[in-house]
Amino acid sequence: MKKTGAQILCESLINEGVEVIFGILGGSVLPIYDTFPQYTKLRHILVRHEQGAAHAADGYARATHKAGVCIATSGPGATNLVTGIACAYMDSAPMVAITGQVARSVIGRDAFQEMDITGITIPITKHNYLVTDVTELAKTVKEAFHIAQTGRPGPVLIDIPRDVQQEQTDFIYPDKVDLPGYRVISRGHPSQIKKAAKLINEAEQPVIIAGRGIIISQAYDEFREFAEKAQLPVAHTLLGLGSFPGDHILDLGMMGMHGTPCANLAVQNADLLIAVGMRFDDRATANTEEFAPNARVIHIDIDPAEIGKNIPAEVPVVGDTKSVLTALNEEVKKGEHVDWLSQIEQWRCEYPSLEIRETDEVLPQYIINQIYEATRGDALIVTGVGQNQMWAARYFVYTKPDSLISAGGLGPMGFELPAAMGAKIGRPEKVVWCIAGDGGFQMTIQELATITQEDIAVKIAIMNNGYLGMVRQWQELFYGRRYVGTKLWNPDFVKIGEAYGIPGIKVKRREEVIPAIQKAMEYPGAFLVDFLIEPEENIYPIVPPGECLARFFQPSKPEVLEGRF
Repeated sequence: MKKTGAQILCESLINEGVEVIFGILGGSVLPIYDTFPQYTKLRHILVRHEQGAAHAADGYARATHKAGVCIATSGPGATNLVTGIACAYMDSAPMVAITGQVARSVIGRDAFQEMDITGITIPITKHNYLVTDVTELAKTVKEAFHIAQTGRPGPVLIDIPRDVQQEQTDFIYPDKVDLPGYRVISRGHPSQIKKAAKLINEAEQPVIIAGRGIIISQAYDEFREFAEKAQLPVAHTLLGLGSFPGDHILDLGMMGMHGTPCANLAVQNADLLIAVGMRFDDRATANTEEFAPNARVIHIDIDPAEIGKNIPAEVPVVGDTKSVLTALNEEVKKGEHVDWLSQIEQWRCEYPSLEIRETDEVLPQYIINQIYEATRGDALIVTGVGQNQMWAARYFVYTKPDSLISAGGLGPMGFELPAAMGAKIGRPEKVVWCIAGDGGFQMTIQELATITQEDIAVKIAIMNNGYLGMVRQWQELFYGRRYVGTKLWNPDFVKIGEAYGIPGIKVKRREEVIPAIQKAMEYPGAFLVDFLIEPEENIYPIVPPGECLARFFQPSKPEVLEGRF
């Protein structure tokens, strides 16, 4: 039976197990939208901006470990997806982005709302397609999902001209893909695994750096067995939080620019680093010339391009984290490292990571900690970028797998609200808290309408300090407190929420924090809490640009960077 390109697309999505599509329509995708009512298995979420569609698909993907799907029309619709696609690319989130394109007869003639979206997205997708033959559409969808969800996950874009959507052909969905140029190495080389095990067994001061690769491969049990068997302390990258219980005795918390002193000192003094599913980005390593000067490095990653890119590895192991850790657990011996763990415990006592000062002010650290207490860690925390992100990373204890979704590599403001929306749709049984800054929240605030229309029960905590907080902190510390372009005039967020049909409460005093969180938790639908926090509260410690991880600054220990500020 012949079907139109639009019908073939819908049938193909259903074959791939797609249940939800985030998007907004326009002229070049009207044939697809006209077909949606024929396919009730596909739930379409009408967002209010295409950036929201991409971030929602990203949040859905990270929450479910399935490819998120977003759709937009040609021209501005497609270009509005770019930030969200780039974010998914940087953070290895599986996504299939579908865009409409002008008819084939006018491609290249600057037709209305024509844009070369495949050309634009080459650097920020694993692969992309311009489908000019309807007979290739089903095969293209099959390939796109395979590429997006295998190996190192990432976004794939399919651009479909409007007339291809209307053209008819026989629908045959392929059983498998044939991509000779696309090869995924999942099993680590046995000799490399033996070399890694030998270094681990001989090390006296080892540290694991846990990255998002553990979460992507869902290697939680294998990773915990590995750390516990060899008694290896665990530091995390930002996106590696939740890969290992945050309340475990071996857990050091997050490392890097705003990492715990304990984690940073352990990494800097290690004689062996075992990097698992991470890429040694600059926010984690600080000055690479002074990074872990005495450490030998084992780097485990499914993407060979990441190994040696920033930090040289003595033992590279290319493979899926789950597979490699399973093999390593057969090779490593039971360890003790009594003196090393004792030294780490001393640093932990000297620099307590969850210390919150006593004050009547509404402190963001206290808010995050109380959200943890209210949920006991059984929640999905979704953040944007900036101070709100770092407070959430540091003061929520990630004891459960898959408990943090955050905008890591690209760091776009406005990620948090639509991503939380997508995460809640993907995991409706989970409590989802959106931790937003007052600046980032206003970048995608229109998605409150989507939340209400679709009845998505997201809890929203706005850290309202009246500033673009992280850049204000940098201006304070590195630019003589010259606050240029960072002061915000904000609306009444509670009234804004109510106008969108979402109840809320404003918190001005510390004693109001716990009741407000409890009220949000008890309310069955979406709820907004506007926390008026101390305007110039900073996130500490901080490793200044150009310094090594061991040279951090925090007010309680100013001697660590004597004279630097």
